[in-house]
Amino acid sequence: MSPALVVLLLSLLLGIQPITTDLYLPALPALTEGFGASMGQSQLTLSALLLAFGVSQLFWGPLSDRFGRRPILLWGLGAYVLAAIGSAFAPSMALLIIWRIVQGAAMGAAVMCARAIVRDLYTPLAAARAMSRGLTGLGVIACLSAPLGGLLSDLFNWRVALLATAVFGAVALGLVALRFEESAAHKNPRALQPGTLVRTWWAILRHPTFVAFALLSTASYGGLFTFLAASSFVFIRVLGLSKTEYGLVMFSMALVYVLGTFWCRRLLPRFGVRRSVAIAAVLTLAGGLLMAALAWAGLHNVWALLLPFYLFMFAHGVHQPCSQSGAVVPFPHAAGAASALSGFLMMIAAFAMGGWLGSHMDGTVYPLAYGVCFWSVCIAAISWTVVQKHGEPAPPGRA
Repeated sequence: MSPALVVLLLSLLLGIQPITTDLYLPALPALTEGFGASMGQSQLTLSALLLAFGVSQLFWGPLSDRFGRRPILLWGLGAYVLAAIGSAFAPSMALLIIWRIVQGAAMGAAVMCARAIVRDLYTPLAAARAMSRGLTGLGVIACLSAPLGGLLSDLFNWRVALLATAVFGAVALGLVALRFEESAAHKNPRALQPGTLVRTWWAILRHPTFVAFALLSTASYGGLFTFLAASSFVFIRVLGLSKTEYGLVMFSMALVYVLGTFWCRRLLPRFGVRRSVAIAAVLTLAGGLLMAALAWAGLHNVWALLLPFYLFMFAHGVHQPCSQSGAVVPFPHAAGAASALSGFLMMIAAFAMGGWLGSHMDGTVYPLAYGVCFWSVCIAAISWTVVQKHGEPAPPGRA
């Protein structure tokens, strides 16, 4: 496969996550009112999807190590399209949640395989750069997702917004079916044996490089998820933006993230992975503390939330490429399992945060601001301690 095709595939496979989450966010308040649902139920359409996304990767990872990335992608993307159609036509909130759970589980195959493909094809530093390019594509998709969701919701309704995810999934499925060549050069015939699974997962979980980067990716995604889960209610209901205006807010966030991935590719050749992460953490901490301080001072407006979060998202464009690639680098023969465990930890944090937000959203900006601040402090602490100590790519593990 050509480098351009690999980047395109990575962009679509990684971009399926913001399409699935961001595109329907502008319609979330209207969806909640339409079903007469509670705030907790509406949050469950997102947090349950992400929990299924995380748990499913524990199964997709070993399956891809055993059978290869291509068959897992075909099955996963096929199931994703069917679940997206089911979500769009769900007659009740309960069925919508069920279909979203299935959609999240299917999405796990795409994102997990994308991370594993990077490890299959690239050396450690090149993997971080390739992941950065793929996540730039994700950022472009995220730029379009929320504005498109807001526009479709305003012109039609939330069902059309959810149906658009099926179209995206079908495009990704077609490209994989027609152009993707298997990237796993050596399949592991013992990958699914219980004893092998336990030994593999234990070897991954006790590897300090994996722990350092998995913690960083988890904390970084926790901050992003806090914004995703709370922002539609805060900006639309509390601050009075329209769905289309909120879509533009999300567009600006994704654009800043794209710029951050470009910055990442400039930092890496000069400073390496560990110092790049440490530099970005300065911006992360500044953004989180500023957002909390402005909220505490009573400045409750759009810019008091946006400007600090721009700092967070710019640094997020460094933390995610470095952490997602760094977590799988030590495991050339178990990249699927390492990718799965990293993704699982990210989604567990997101599910826990979704539950907290569902019970603490009180019609103010405080849960959003303080939640982002919490994760910013975690990111800085991880970046300046365990990543500096254990973040140097280690010799390949035996997992």
